[in-house]
Amino acid sequence: MIFAAQKTNSRFDFSKVKTALFNREIQTTNEIIKLAEIQKAAERIAPLIKRTPTVCDNILSERFDSNFYLKLELLQNTGAFKVRGAFNKMLTLNDEEKKRGIVAVSGGNHAKAVAFAAKTLGRKALILMPEITPQNYVDETKGYGAEVQLFPTMAQAFKRAKEYEREERVYIHPFDDELVVAGQGTIGLEILEDIPQVTDVIVSIGGGGLAGGVAAAIKSIKPGVKIWGVETKGAESMAKALEANRIVELAQITSIARTLGAPAVSQLTFDLARKYLSDVTVVDDDEAVKELFFLLKHAKVLTEPAASCTLAAAERLRENFTPESHIVLILCGGNIGLSDLFQLA
Repeated sequence: MIFAAQKTNSRFDFSKVKTALFNREIQTTNEIIKLAEIQKAAERIAPLIKRTPTVCDNILSERFDSNFYLKLELLQNTGAFKVRGAFNKMLTLNDEEKKRGIVAVSGGNHAKAVAFAAKTLGRKALILMPEITPQNYVDETKGYGAEVQLFPTMAQAFKRAKEYEREERVYIHPFDDELVVAGQGTIGLEILEDIPQVTDVIVSIGGGGLAGGVAAAIKSIKPGVKIWGVETKGAESMAKALEANRIVELAQITSIARTLGAPAVSQLTFDLARKYLSDVTVVDDDEAVKELFFLLKHAKVLTEPAASCTLAAAERLRENFTPESHIVLILCGGNIGLSDLFQLA
């Protein structure tokens, strides 16, 4: 099998993506997140994030008899993709908004991202978390200088955030914000630069901001690429919404992939999923855990179940891939605590 060469550690050179295809006249009337906004986000956040590599994985390629690549976003600042959206949002605040405190809700990676971005930019951040949040996320969020408040449920945390917003704090939603989603979409631009021959991208869904942003970026430039969303059973808010053709709120999050634990998707991400995703695959926790250890053993990367579930989905989707396919798995985060890892072993 012939594997295409690609860059693995160069900083994102936005000009290299501006091919004739990229610069064509794009019809924007039906776009939810405009490609131009993702382009602006890429330029805006470039000095503050890591340009993460996309690497070919020979073992996975042999396993699937296809061409497999890993987008190593777990190497990003704070260990996950979320800083892209957090920085893009904060960098667009006006002078009056910059004087207010920032509030965010998260059970993990968004919390750390907002805290890190706020510290970097000299802002004050208040993070609202459910009580089931792993202690390593709480400690690291506080370590970035943010104040943390815990709530019995994620739904209660979201409700309190809305109250803080009415009290004039700047609310940075983890996925129901076009600027946040555009920031996450910059991953799609990097994938296209590294793997211009990409045919398929497999991406996790929590609230849907990552999947929606990546899909908007890639499909605007290369419409034929298939974007496959993934959720774990017990956190499948997008799959249930698509099945019902309306937003559905989960009564309880039961999956171990806690960073996928949005109780409901937003109208924004629901619309993006309906427009761009080829399908949403729901995998079991044990499938995600099995592939977590496979990636650790063979690719030497330690992911969260919220990221390794992409490989579990690839196994279920394997009939869609051929030796000519070029499939990118987005490993969106690697912030699993050691105590949690030992419990999974």
